[in-house]
Amino acid sequence: MLLILPLVALIAIIPLIWNGCSCGHDFDFHILSWMEAATQFQHGNLHPQWAFTPAFNAGEPRFVFYPPLSWTIGAVLGLVLPWTITPIAYTWLALTAAGLGCYRLLRSFATPLTSLFISALYIANPYMLFTAYERTAYAELLAAAWLPLLLHGILRRNVTVLGIAAPVALLWLTNAPAAVIGCYGLGLLTLARLFSERDKGPLQLATRTITGTLLGLGLGAFYILPAAYERRSVQIAMAITDGMRISDNYLFHHTPDPDHDAVLRTASLLAVGLVATTLIALLVALLRKRQSAEDRPMLSSFVMFATIIVLLLTPLSAPIWRHAPELAFLQFPWRFLAILMPILALSVTVALRGLRFTGITAALVSLAAASLLTLTAYRGFRQDCDPEDTVAARLALYHSSAGTDATDEYTPITGDNDALKKSNPPFWLADGSSGAASAGAPGPLHLPIDLVSPMPQTLILNLRDFPAWQISLNEQIVPTRFAREDGLIAIPVPAGKLHVDATYVRGPDQTAGWVISTASLCVLGLLLYQRRRLR
Repeated sequence: MLLILPLVALIAIIPLIWNGCSCGHDFDFHILSWMEAATQFQHGNLHPQWAFTPAFNAGEPRFVFYPPLSWTIGAVLGLVLPWTITPIAYTWLALTAAGLGCYRLLRSFATPLTSLFISALYIANPYMLFTAYERTAYAELLAAAWLPLLLHGILRRNVTVLGIAAPVALLWLTNAPAAVIGCYGLGLLTLARLFSERDKGPLQLATRTITGTLLGLGLGAFYILPAAYERRSVQIAMAITDGMRISDNYLFHHTPDPDHDAVLRTASLLAVGLVATTLIALLVALLRKRQSAEDRPMLSSFVMFATIIVLLLTPLSAPIWRHAPELAFLQFPWRFLAILMPILALSVTVALRGLRFTGITAALVSLAAASLLTLTAYRGFRQDCDPEDTVAARLALYHSSAGTDATDEYTPITGDNDALKKSNPPFWLADGSSGAASAGAPGPLHLPIDLVSPMPQTLILNLRDFPAWQISLNEQIVPTRFAREDGLIAIPVPAGKLHVDATYVRGPDQTAGWVISTASLCVLGLLLYQRRRLR
C-alpha cells in the first residue's frame, strides 16, 4: 500500500510533465547550482566550494554557504537524466520522501490505512505545492521530508538520541531556514513535554534531546562550521535586504513591489487557511471522548505551537524576530507553515482515529483528493517561463562564455555587484588597481596564466577576492592584493615573464568541520551497533 505515496507524488507532477517546468522564484538559482555541481562532479571534485559562472565568470563561494543535499541530488539527477526532466524528477523524489516521512510520523498514532491517507494529503497540501510550483524552493521542498521525522523523534514514547540526531543533521544539510525552524520547534516541543511529564523522568528526556541535537549538528559540521565561520567574508546580510526582511512579510503587508505583494497575499491566504484548519482539527481531536494518555498533552502543545506561529505572522512579534538568534534570516514568517503542516497532519490523524478504511477506499480517496488538490494548486501557483528562463535556455547560457548574475549574499565584502561589468575578459593588465579592462572578449578564467608585462603593473583577474583563493606569481605566494570596487583580485606584478596561478585552499575551519563530522559518524555507528545488540 505504500506505493500509493509515490503514485500521489506522480499525480502532483503530471501537470509539469505535460506542460513543462514551473519557473518559480528560485528556479534559476537551483538549476545553475545543479549544473555547476554536476560539472565539478565530472571532474572529480565531489565536494565543490566555488561556483565559477556566477558574477559573470568571477564566481562566488555558493557551495560553502548553501547546504549540500539538494544540489547534490539535483546534480546527480542531471548527470543521468536530460536536464529538461531533472527538476520534475527532483520534485517527484522530494514529494515522495515527504510522504514517507509523514507516514513514519503518523504510523505511531494511527492505523496504516489512516496514516497512508493523511500522508497522501500531506504530499499534496497547498503549502507543499506552493513551495513546489510558485516558489520552486527545491531545498525547502526536500526539507518537508525531514520535519515529520523530527516531530516523530520528540513525540515518540521513548525518545532516543538517534531519533533526534538524524533529522537534525538532515535538516541542516538540506536547508538552513528549515533547520532553524526545526530546531526552534524541537526546543518548544521539548519544553512542553518536559512540563507535562514532570513525574516521568524529565532528566532523561532532556539529556537525550540535547545529546541528539548536538550529535546531529556534529554530523553536519562539515557544512555548518565553514558556513558559520566564513560568512564574515561575504555580505550575508544582503539576504535580508528590502523586500526580504521579516518586517516586509507579515500577513497581508504591502510593499512598493506589486509582484512581491502578490506572492505575500497568496502566502497570507494560505497561512490563514492552514492555521484555521489546524486549530479546528486540534479542537476536534481534543473533544474526542477516547484518547490515549499521550494525546492530550501532545495536542495541548500543538495548540501552543500554532498560537505562537499566529503571533509570529504579525508585527506584534517584531521583538522576537529582532532578538532570537538567526531567526531574522528566515526572511518570511510564513515559512513556519513548513512545520505546521506535519502538526496539522498529526492533528487530523488523531481526530480521525477510529475511522475505518478498506485498502481500496483509502487508495481511491487518496488519489482523488491528491488530484483535486494538485489541479487547484497548479492553476493557482504555476509560474510561466520566460524564453530566457527555460531549462534549455539556462543550459545554453551555462555553456556559453557569458556567465550569470551574482548572488548578493555570497558577494565578498570587498565587492559591489553594481560595479561588476559583464564584459570583463578573464584577466588584464592595468596601470593601477582600479584600472578597467580596455580590450578582450569575456569568458571564464583558465589557470594558470602565462603572460609578459612590459613594465611593473597591476594584474586583475576576473575572479572574486575570497580569502580561500591563494594566488601565486612565478611559483611564489603573493602576499599583497589591492582592493577594487567590483571585488576582483588585483595583484602587483613586475616587468617580464609572469606565471600566475590560483588555488582554492581549504582552511582550518573546513578541516575542523570534517574532523567533527567524522567523529560524530563514528559515534552514530557505535549507537547503531549498540541498538542492534540490544535488539
